[in-house]
Amino acid sequence: MYSINDLNFINEELQPLKILADREHKAIYGLSGKLYTPHIDTYTEACIKKAGILLDLKNSGMIAFTEVEIISAKLMVLHRKAKNREVVEYDGWCYECRYLPLKLSKSGKIVRKWAKYWLRKLVDGGTDNQWEAQVKEIWPEYFVLRNFDN
Repeated sequence: MYSINDLNFINEELQPLKILADREHKAIYGLSGKLYTPHIDTYTEACIKKAGILLDLKNSGMIAFTEVEIISAKLMVLHRKAKNREVVEYDGWCYECRYLPLKLSKSGKIVRKWAKYWLRKLVDGGTDNQWEAQVKEIWPEYFVLRNFDN
């Protein structure tokens, strides 16, 4: 069981890690192949830990669930069979269903598990950046690809 102090501690830990990870992203831009990215990996692990702390605090009732989580849960129930990039309307807003590969086989050729999430669309057809940032904060494990089969 986590406390608010744990959340404050991980937030302080994330600030310098984000700066290093952003610097590393700029340094490797355009490169391909297997790259050694210790700062990005450390930042990602800290983000996943923060998401776990937030989930625990929300499940215990210490923090309220966000609008993103509530609406995403409703859309998951209402549109279980939505396809990638399918746009649906809910409560006056348009939402786009997205899938990301979450887990690959050992060979890396077959996707074993997919992550499904929803993005809010703006009137001009673009994506709501604030909504997308909240999705990445709530479910950071969706944006980390695992190359092994368990």
